[in-house]
Amino acid sequence: MISKRKSISSAKSKTGAGKKKALLSENEPVRINKFLADAGVASRRKVDELILQGVVKVNGKLVEEPGVKVTKSDFITVNGDPVKEIKHNIYILLNKPKNTITTTNDDLNRKTVLDIVKKHSRIFPVGRLDRNTTGVLLLTNDGELAYRLTHPKFEVERTYSVKLDKVLNTTHAQSISEGVTLEDGDVTAPCEVFIHPEDKTKLMITLREGKNREVRRIFELFGYEVKQLDRKVFAGLTYKGLEKGDYRHLTKSEVLSLNKKLGIL
Repeated sequence: MISKRKSISSAKSKTGAGKKKALLSENEPVRINKFLADAGVASRRKVDELILQGVVKVNGKLVEEPGVKVTKSDFITVNGDPVKEIKHNIYILLNKPKNTITTTNDDLNRKTVLDIVKKHSRIFPVGRLDRNTTGVLLLTNDGELAYRLTHPKFEVERTYSVKLDKVLNTTHAQSISEGVTLEDGDVTAPCEVFIHPEDKTKLMITLREGKNREVRRIFELFGYEVKQLDRKVFAGLTYKGLEKGDYRHLTKSEVLSLNKKLGIL
């Protein structure tokens, strides 16, 4: 194992661990991006994009800033569709197969994860796995949980199984474990790299940031091509017992564990 991990301050101390998530009263204001995320429209980051696209209105008035405050009594629409308060949260774990897009819809009519997980309630994927990356993917309508699972400050662990086109040089592995500067100037955090003892084209890597295409970009930096990429673990969740393309609802204990881990409860 090659490992280099920075010291981690407690996310719970910053997020009010031990305090229950407060329910909004009818007139208590909240940022519109949080309101829409909690209503299951999309993740908070995606909601910010929708606002910038000019498709969000409050009481008929176009919203231009994600910091605008709203209450439950406001009439809010996205693309002209009224947004209703979520009555219950849904949490689904999918073992994502290849050739599937991690989005709610696709302009090119390619197969999406929502073509597999067909639900009447509005849900969205937490973060992204690119088209040919397989493995653990969570879908939900819980905007606050999705935000904390994807924001780098919460350091949620993601473990991937990687197959490269050639043997991984141990010097490169050491550099990766310490953190590297990618071609666009983005800097990765320290991580763990486990090289397979019998086949050094195979490895396991554990990251805590979730940057866009992070694993592929890291290895491309050193001249490797990622032939196979499978996410084995996400925030402690695995796809054990699920074939590719299968999914299940999280158990109550799994949801409780996630909320505690991320300082929501």
